[in-house]
Amino acid sequence: MTQEPIHLGVISFAHGHIHRYIPEIAGFDDAQVVAAWDADEQRGTDNCAKYQIEWEANLDTLLNRDDIDAVFITSPTNKHAEHCIMAAQAKKHILLQKPMALSLEDCDAIIEAVNTHGVKFSMCHQMRADPINQKIKALLDENTVGNLAVVRRRHAIPALLIPEFARPDNWHIDPVQNMGMFMDDASHATDWFHWMLGRPVSVMAEIDNIVTDIAPDDNGVAVYRFENGIIGILLNSSTQLAAQSTTEIYGDKGTIQHDYGDGPSSHLPANEIPLRMYQQGSEQWQTFDFPVVPHHTRISAVPRPLIDFLSGDGDPLATPDDGRVAVEMVLGAYESARTGQRILFPL
Repeated sequence: MTQEPIHLGVISFAHGHIHRYIPEIAGFDDAQVVAAWDADEQRGTDNCAKYQIEWEANLDTLLNRDDIDAVFITSPTNKHAEHCIMAAQAKKHILLQKPMALSLEDCDAIIEAVNTHGVKFSMCHQMRADPINQKIKALLDENTVGNLAVVRRRHAIPALLIPEFARPDNWHIDPVQNMGMFMDDASHATDWFHWMLGRPVSVMAEIDNIVTDIAPDDNGVAVYRFENGIIGILLNSSTQLAAQSTTEIYGDKGTIQHDYGDGPSSHLPANEIPLRMYQQGSEQWQTFDFPVVPHHTRISAVPRPLIDFLSGDGDPLATPDDGRVAVEMVLGAYESARTGQRILFPL
């Protein structure tokens, strides 16, 4: 018996990743995007026409449609809690764009709504959909490089150097709608660290405007300590044009290096080996057979595991608790940068 396709709605076209999700889903046999709402009517109607889906002028009308099973929530971050609560009350499953929210209170409100109304929920954390990151996770779970000492992960983009992004009306650079670029983009890397290493116990950070004054911050470095003593170094930049090794993992029995894991490294290829590992006693690096892919390929990979999850064939890409931890790690870094102090978790 053929299962009925999952029918999806879209709450806001504000976040650009939805423009990767919808075309990808168009090629699926088991899912279909059918309708959308947006607080910006012109943006909403233009995109509904572009993707040939129905426009709903009222959010309640969208959420009350019987032919919608789940919604992508890709609205400005300060609206995530409001929109998640409305979707949960309408018994619609939720696929939420990162970051989960701008405060732990809003994260908790989302979690309460999901639990109260019994809907499925997944964050759209793209790092977890990347086959190379999945391989790194397996290598660490298998203890292939021994006891870890230092893990460095960079997540960078050149966005604030691009006039189209840096325009004054872009909600991404509005402190009310999105807090700052470290919140907006470092949440990818905080989720990656949590996925790989577990919850941190403390953080020290520097986050500031170094070369621009367009957004509340443009560059930041956070140093996390984890329960087993591992030092995690997160570098987030919104002004980086080119880079190479996205990830360096140093253990007492080996090293893992990963290239092409963010925008600058994918934009300007330096070699053709995305993932390599050195193990104690070896005479050369071991390489793995992964193709070099553009950064947007990771974004396009997000919908497939989400549809499998909604269909009952897999787990969420990232749970509500995962989403909350990623936000808590960012907020802790901001607090450390503000106070000049080491900040302990939980906040």
